[in-house]
Amino acid sequence: MKTDSIAFGVAGVVFGLIAGWIIGSQQASMRPPAAPSAQAAPAAGSGPAPAAAVLDETKVTAFRSVAEREPANPKPRVDLANLYFDAERYDDAIKWYGDALKLAPNDVNVSTDLGISYFYLNQPDKALDQLATSLKIDPKHTKTLLNVGIVRAYGKQDLTGAEQAWNQVVEISPDSPEGQQAKRALDALKSAHTPAGSAARPGA
Repeated sequence: MKTDSIAFGVAGVVFGLIAGWIIGSQQASMRPPAAPSAQAAPAAGSGPAPAAAVLDETKVTAFRSVAEREPANPKPRVDLANLYFDAERYDDAIKWYGDALKLAPNDVNVSTDLGISYFYLNQPDKALDQLATSLKIDPKHTKTLLNVGIVRAYGKQDLTGAEQAWNQVVEISPDSPEGQQAKRALDALKSAHTPAGSAARPGA
């Protein structure tokens, strides 16, 4: 896909949703937000989600042609998957990411993108299984760990698991883009847990 991961697509708004879920879950009448569907990415006060890219059929035809000519080459399959992902056609993206992984089973980025595609189809368990596969390839892959946290928090409402994943990102690479995203997520969790009235009073 065009972005490196879901972290740079929806994590900016998901952190607000995490805080909102913690606050809302303290009230019996509130329910956690639903997981995103293939039609709509999560949004929380940041305006509408970006529109899906229009599928470029010319590129699809070109990449398919290369894939047919080069059955052992994973790249055109990844290119096809990325096109479909950006057009929010996640079923098609899953097919082509899967085909690419058959040819390059140790490509951690493709494995993680496949997991993200499952997440967008409201299949968080499949997403987590695939992300676990990514971590078998590279246990310190920060992009994957960041997304594990997002799927756990937003897809499974497992904030403890999300916190553990994000802490790992910060420990591994605190100054990386993923590390900074993880820090913001952890700060949102801490802020949401701050008891009412416990904030410092302004000085005189």
